[in-house]
Amino acid sequence: MTPPDPSTSNPQAVTLDEASGGTETAPDLAGIGSGPLAPPHYGWGPMLRKYGKIYRVSLAERMTYRADFFITTFFRFLPTLTTILLWSAIYDGSGSSTLAGFTYEQTIAYLLIVNISRMFSSMPGLAGGIAREVRDGTLKKYLIQPLDLIGYLLSYRMAHKSAYIIGSALPYAVLFGICYQFFVGNIPTDPMIWLAYAVSLLLAFLIGFFFEACVGMVGFWFLEITSILWVVMTLNFFISGQMLPLDFLPPFWAGLLKMLPFQYMAYFPAVIFLGKMEGSELAGGLLLGLFWAVFFAVLCRWLYTKGLKQYGAYGG
Repeated sequence: MTPPDPSTSNPQAVTLDEASGGTETAPDLAGIGSGPLAPPHYGWGPMLRKYGKIYRVSLAERMTYRADFFITTFFRFLPTLTTILLWSAIYDGSGSSTLAGFTYEQTIAYLLIVNISRMFSSMPGLAGGIAREVRDGTLKKYLIQPLDLIGYLLSYRMAHKSAYIIGSALPYAVLFGICYQFFVGNIPTDPMIWLAYAVSLLLAFLIGFFFEACVGMVGFWFLEITSILWVVMTLNFFISGQMLPLDFLPPFWAGLLKMLPFQYMAYFPAVIFLGKMEGSELAGGLLLGLFWAVFFAVLCRWLYTKGLKQYGAYGG
């Protein structure tokens, strides 16, 4: 709502002044536009401050669960032992020290680094939470307040990831310390590789967030998306490179999957860290990742806008 301009004439005030014979004065509008009841001011500055406050409040809330992050991270490492034994048997059985360009040490290092990629790209409960709020009608709280659903969820997820990284830093340091022999000779020394790796983790977060938000927006058209979500997440586990490096697949499938956005959630950051992607190939990969991040951001906004046009706000 646009506040009235004090500099313009007020017809009602003029009428009161005339009816009172000039003894009544026009109401003072100079105070409107400031104070706690002032209408909201829009712009980049107020918007960033608003979502910055959401981030700080959400971070304080998520940090209360840091012990949970710490303990669950340790238990999450148990399958890693099985993975190491499995790949040891595969390399021993093959009779070769290198498979698809990966040594045994590089393969184990890859699977360990993928945990870092997933730390940024996984969004547990995001898609299901959006669909549930649409189904229950609680989505309307975003419609009656000056608060954007996507902006709020993005701020909340950033806080969640910050708390998780802080809470799981020590368990990861212990794990990588125990498995240090797999990283000997595989840690990048070029600062540009470290910079590219950091950018790839940022892309992993953005692509992971907007992709799962798009899946959640399907809830505007389907009452239940649990089955859809299960299929998507199962496929994502394989085609993103979480199970094994995409280079182990036949060349056609490896080339195809490297064009899709899912590789940025696991495979792409890991191969950058291991130095298997450099020069123009690395630059092209980062640009393609930026394209997918923008694509899913635009698609998510479009789905949200289209979904609101048929949203009924039942329940809640």
